[in-house]
Amino acid sequence: MDPSDVETVFVAGASGGTGRATLRLLSSRVQTVRALTSSPSKADDLRAAGADEVVVDDLLNPTALADALSDVDAVLSAVGSNITDVWARDEYVDGAGTINLLDEAVDAGVEAFVMESAIGVGDEPASPLAAAFDVLIQPIQRAKAEAEAAIREAPVRHTILRPGVLTNGPRTDTVSVAEPGAKLWGSVSRADVARLLVAAPVTPAAADRTLEVVAKPSFPKRSLDIDWQLPRSRGSDTITVDTPDGGTQ
Repeated sequence: MDPSDVETVFVAGASGGTGRATLRLLSSRVQTVRALTSSPSKADDLRAAGADEVVVDDLLNPTALADALSDVDAVLSAVGSNITDVWARDEYVDGAGTINLLDEAVDAGVEAFVMESAIGVGDEPASPLAAAFDVLIQPIQRAKAEAEAAIREAPVRHTILRPGVLTNGPRTDTVSVAEPGAKLWGSVSRADVARLLVAAPVTPAAADRTLEVVAKPSFPKRSLDIDWQLPRSRGSDTITVDTPDGGTQ
């Protein structure tokens, strides 16, 4: 997709930390930001964070997705389960919920689907720390793996991001991104992950790829050199330049 072709973006998991950072970044760049939440009480907060429209629905039992995905160019999924869900649920929004969203997106003709997964998901060799993380929340990781597999098989351009431990730190734009099996480990801010979620649909090198993502420590010898781009359809006469501290120029 060309950066100027993205007009409507649908953000799932919008009320989480990564989702809110994604809304803030999108709000100055695309015509319509549509946010999904399962809680009606969060609608006003999401509009304040940058959403133009808010959809209230449950991905595990969706009733409104078909209409919500109408005219959407890209779906960015930042949904995730809490560690307490390991013992409290039989199915997870990371798995069945994401697959429901994917199926509706394909039916709606969405051009790009981007998923925030997690480091340690999948069968590729992982660092000892990533492997330990995988064991700790194994049911959720399996659910994410099932969703990843469905995305790869679907007829839609996709990017799957597997970040390390998520933090609330500032955006740095200095992440290490590598193919699965590179054995990255460490942390990365939700703001940095949000930038890659937003950039993935319009970054040629990110098309149809699964990528591990960390910031600290850095892995310059293992990291891919990707020229991440950002959409720029809102205010077509000007180009917005985002800075790591969240401002614009």
